[in-house]
Amino acid sequence: MTDLLRAPAELKYAEELDWLESVDDAPKPFSWRLSPKMVRLFVLGSERADGLEREIAPKWFGDRSIVERSIVTLASDRGLLLIGDPGTGKSWLAELLAAAISRNSTLVVQGTAGTTEDHIKYAWNVSMVIARGQSRESMIPSPIMTAMETGAIGRFEELTRSTSDVQDALISILSEKYISVPELGSDRDSDNIVFAKPGFSVIATANSRDRGVNDLSSALKRRFNFVRIPVVTNKKSEAEIVRFRTEELLRRHRIELDVPPTLLDVLLRSFADLRASSAAAGSDDDKLESALSTAEQIGVLEDAVLHSNFFGERVLTARTLASSLVGSLARRAPEDLAILNKYLHGVVEPRGKEEGGSWPEFLEGGRDAIATLS
Repeated sequence: MTDLLRAPAELKYAEELDWLESVDDAPKPFSWRLSPKMVRLFVLGSERADGLEREIAPKWFGDRSIVERSIVTLASDRGLLLIGDPGTGKSWLAELLAAAISRNSTLVVQGTAGTTEDHIKYAWNVSMVIARGQSRESMIPSPIMTAMETGAIGRFEELTRSTSDVQDALISILSEKYISVPELGSDRDSDNIVFAKPGFSVIATANSRDRGVNDLSSALKRRFNFVRIPVVTNKKSEAEIVRFRTEELLRRHRIELDVPPTLLDVLLRSFADLRASSAAAGSDDDKLESALSTAEQIGVLEDAVLHSNFFGERVLTARTLASSLVGSLARRAPEDLAILNKYLHGVVEPRGKEEGGSWPEFLEGGRDAIATLS
């Protein structure tokens, strides 16, 4: 799928999913395309003990128990709520699970202040209603309704950003497993109810920093199993995630550019330092506005790689990496600039004198970037 800017997981990994399905002889719940063990294997990658003829690369890096609990939840009649800080891979895990189970991860509702009940139930094709009246043919099903009709996985992104009315409508769907369409009549035989088929479930995501935006009601919480996605703190795991995403970027843009392990280490240690500083800060003014997530770390490296390819000498340097870090993380002026400047002088400068390597050049690049933005 080279002609798509971003192919969904079921298209991106179509050949792999086809192969897994062909060798999967384990029991499958409902209308699942893969068995629970194969779903886990697709997400986390294969090991030698799995005894497969080919290697399956990991696509999500995290604790196995998180993936297993998510799969078990989807095999029940409860919804799955993935909750965690920004950039912890909630949406990516939801997409992978939907792709492996239903081979369709695109039945998505994006939660915002403007999301209405129509977005999770149905709307009407006005021109067809005028011409033929209200009927199933003139109805526009929501992604959630489509998932119900096909026995697939529906996704609801940023659930806590939607209003209480929308959340209440979701309670009914998760509880009753049907959507009533009163416009089509009151008789059940008149096709005025859309029932969910076996296999239907909902994966929702929520940002743990959005508490107080639109808190979930107790009734809605009871309809979900909560699975918390922790921030990646293990340096090895985070390095694997950043490297995996960067390799995808290079392939997508057809860029031949090496990311030296030394510079990847500089990036990882810089984010670890800034996180520690943020955790120890006494007030919000002393914290970067950035969440300093793994996703933002990937964004910094992506920016540096693209800048090096298009405007540099096609070699990633510590100076370019520092410039990208400052440009990406300095969102408030002068607060964030002051925090980054303090980090460069208080941590990077002495480290450069002590360890050498790429740190002195990283320091110079950071200073120049701050001077440009000041």
